Amino acid sequence: MSGLYPKAMAKLIDAFESFPGIGRKMAQRLAFHTLTMDDSHLETISDAIRNIKKEITYCSVCCNLADSDPCDICKSGRDKGTICVVQTPKDVIAMESTGEFRGHYHVLHGLISPMDGIGPGDIRLRELLARIKDGADEVIIATSPTVEGEATAMYISRLLKPLGVKVTRIAYGISVGTDIEFTDEATLIRALKGRTEI
Repeated sequence: MSGLYPKAMAKLIDAFESFPGIGRKMAQRLAFHTLTMDDSHLETISDAIRNIKKEITYCSVCCNLADSDPCDICKSGRDKGTICVVQTPKDVIAMESTGEFRGHYHVLHGLISPMDGIGPGDIRLRELLARIKDGADEVIIATSPTVEGEATAMYISRLLKPLGVKVTRIAYGISVGTDIEFTDEATLIRALKGRTEI
């Protein structure tokens, strides 16, 4: 199939296709669009790609992506006594977009998954423990409601409870606009357990 394209085009299509969620057709569209872009725009994009690993660091406190160390959230006057534990930096962005959480974060950079050879030592638990010992009142675990997310949440809970810190789990329920009849049993059980007074 790549023989249909000039070598440079085929190479660009293959590069775009290597990104998660980009299939062959989208990769082709992106490559053809790249051909129509002016040189200054292409230069801006290539500089951004080239510099991303040089200019982004990890916060030594929360392990999130940052421009500086510590990150802006860790430097802020937010509630240091409440730490929300998430799987990835993308989860911090999702939580921040709500405008509701005013505490600090801790990014694990993965979940415990023995099937994939990922154990507790492979995610950022040591850093979390160090933060708890410095003082925290509550740790909110906001991992995904998957088998790995649940296993990680349980492991963290068992790890932290002896330290006297309150450990909570975010509630999961039925998405807005979803009919109850199409909701799976596990989600319905969580929705019932996480119910709030109105």
